[in-house]
Amino acid sequence: MKDIVEAPTTLRGASLEELTRELLVRLGEDPDREGLLRTPERIAKAYQYLTKGYNEDPSEILNGALFSVDYDEMVIVKDIEMFSLCEHHLLPFFGKVHIAYIPKGKVLGLSKLPRLVEVFARRLQVQERLTVEIAASIQEAIRPLGVGVVIEARHLCMMMRGVEKQHSATVTSSMIGAFRAQQTRQEFLSLIREKNGNGV
Repeated sequence: MKDIVEAPTTLRGASLEELTRELLVRLGEDPDREGLLRTPERIAKAYQYLTKGYNEDPSEILNGALFSVDYDEMVIVKDIEMFSLCEHHLLPFFGKVHIAYIPKGKVLGLSKLPRLVEVFARRLQVQERLTVEIAASIQEAIRPLGVGVVIEARHLCMMMRGVEKQHSATVTSSMIGAFRAQQTRQEFLSLIREKNGNGV
């Protein structure tokens, strides 16, 4: 098989459909056979959707739903479903996101947290960066006493290739402000475990 990295200069500026057709050829397939005739078009639409987060501004989403509230206890939204693409192999990883913050005068509309996850997940990602980006955006938007984000995910690049381990999960966290204190962190993590069990 030819090395895809050495694509000819004629492919520069090619559309996603043209690039997909070239990929099929290089994989040894016939892009003109019945089952593959519309594959380049489908792939282009799929990747445009799966990476639509590049065209969305997380600050606009959060700033549109800020509310002044006299509340200083932990706010948690758990089990937010997440699907993203690993930037190393363009294979999916998926799982759940748990978000908590302690307000300092302002709270976010609850529906905005899943939307925030979606913005960053719909980009080429690594789980570690995704976790940090979500936490940092909340911190910047409302300046709470603290933010905690935990992501539990399974990666197809580990399940379908490489080590091929089917039951491993990756857990990442980002703790800001009050969530760096052991007691607050433990309260957050214990509340996640109560509902979520031990698996993704």
